[in-house]
Amino acid sequence: MHGDVYESLFWYAVEEGVKLMSELKIPIEIDSYRPLREIVFEALRNAIIERRLEPGDRLMEVQLAEAMGVSRTPVREAIRRLELEGFVVMIPRRGAYVAQLSLKDIADAFEIRGALEGLAAGLAAERATDEEIEQLERVIARTSDCLDKGDADKAVELDIEFHEVIYEASRNQRLTQIISNLREQILRFRTQSLAYPGRLAIAVHEHVQIVDAIAERDPGAARKRAEEHIEAARNALMKLMSEQRRGKKKTSESSSATSETSG
Repeated sequence: MHGDVYESLFWYAVEEGVKLMSELKIPIEIDSYRPLREIVFEALRNAIIERRLEPGDRLMEVQLAEAMGVSRTPVREAIRRLELEGFVVMIPRRGAYVAQLSLKDIADAFEIRGALEGLAAGLAAERATDEEIEQLERVIARTSDCLDKGDADKAVELDIEFHEVIYEASRNQRLTQIISNLREQILRFRTQSLAYPGRLAIAVHEHVQIVDAIAERDPGAARKRAEEHIEAARNALMKLMSEQRRGKKKTSESSSATSETSG
């Protein structure tokens, strides 16, 4: 992200209004076995993923430290690490802001994830145990049950669990690490993708197709189904974000027209 992105991010913050950090609460659990900087980093990253800190929000060390009940030092270290992982951008003379990813950024990330998920599914078709295949089938059954009960939040958790079982079944630790790192960067948009009307139910059907291919020990089919699954998720998210941006634009134009009429 360079100059143009910095400028667009700044004006995004101006238009949307910078969140009042004094109103923000980010509870953390102190663990004597883990460094405080690691706990603070995870708390801030989760706040971004869960959109308690939204794209364009300014990250102010003092207020964040107060919100978590810690000193400024671990907050400063966490912000630097978040910048390295793409969650935060530093704007010269203005400070740190939650990164505002473009549609192109998101499309690129999903493109990479599709290839990696396809590789993981193909390897799982060769290496998964019968117990792991049964575990995948149980996760699908639980997800369907959640949809019947209208528990979308739990269904999203099970979606994550489904993919983690496949990563484990691939027996490739380095691949799992790479996918996990990329997934963290787009996790804040995952719920939005699954929130698209009908997407969760379709995702469950796609999961069934992936597991069928793995159970049949067909690496090519498993890879293809997994890649199609991620492409469908990307398309749903892109469509949703495009609709949201069009909606914001119409609202802005409508407000401008009203102001001109009033004037």
